[in-house]
Amino acid sequence: MSAVLLILALTVGVYAVAVLEDWASHNRLRLLGPVISTLALLGQESVLHRKNDRLFFETAPILLLVGALLSLAIIPLAPGLIVTDLATGALFFNAALAYVLVALIMAGWGPDGAYGMIGGWRFLGQLIAYAMLVVMPITTVAMRAESLSTITIVESQAQLWNIVYQPLGFVLFAIAGMAMAFVPPFDLPNAEGELAGGVEAEYTGVRRMVFRLGRMVLILSVASATTVFYLGGWLGPWLPDWAWSAIKILAVTALMLAGGRMLPRVREGTLLAWAWKLGIPLALVNIFLVGVLVLVVPL
Repeated sequence: MSAVLLILALTVGVYAVAVLEDWASHNRLRLLGPVISTLALLGQESVLHRKNDRLFFETAPILLLVGALLSLAIIPLAPGLIVTDLATGALFFNAALAYVLVALIMAGWGPDGAYGMIGGWRFLGQLIAYAMLVVMPITTVAMRAESLSTITIVESQAQLWNIVYQPLGFVLFAIAGMAMAFVPPFDLPNAEGELAGGVEAEYTGVRRMVFRLGRMVLILSVASATTVFYLGGWLGPWLPDWAWSAIKILAVTALMLAGGRMLPRVREGTLLAWAWKLGIPLALVNIFLVGVLVLVVPL
């Protein structure tokens, strides 16, 4: 029964992310938009370039989808409603997202196209900078919960959510998560205005559909992790546990997609400089502050 509920939640969640992204991009709410887009891609010819690395080209969209699904495996929607409760679940989330980097490098290299290759290498530089800004806030979350289990992390927020207990960590993790999911203004790997689609520019038909599905799951994963680590997961009054998880995840997704498009895109060099020179020092300050709070005010 739990497996059926999890599959249903994943299906509904991905569909909702697709609707929200269409709304954020085009300022229109079309509930049938994802269905229309999917049918259009299924009817489109899948073009295979003459000079390509066939293995990388075919594998990249699938690997992106698999990596995103793996990162969702440790996200609890309610007590007992989780794929696997790993003792190191919080770190597994970051480890699973490492495959996203591999997938995008493969997607950029495989078609032998200039725009795709630039997009893939952009994401490499972006992830190297932001990977630390994912791990370091997770460290402070685990410090408070005294565990890396995502279920224990949610339970540790029964008195006070982490967004209040460690707001700096929340801001850093949210920014890093958006960069990890390459949503605006951090969509440098597939910047439509300058790279004509970047890493997904050379994909058409079913391959492009799988690539976009992987990206939808990735956005859902980042929003779910933000909910679990900082917004108390399923905790909340009156409504069922799973309902609170769904409301919070969809709210975070909407803020990511709509809020990000209101910010100007910055050059990749500037983005990396901010991450290394400002983001990581602030993450170290956050670790120190949370360490003091854990000792002095152990909520």
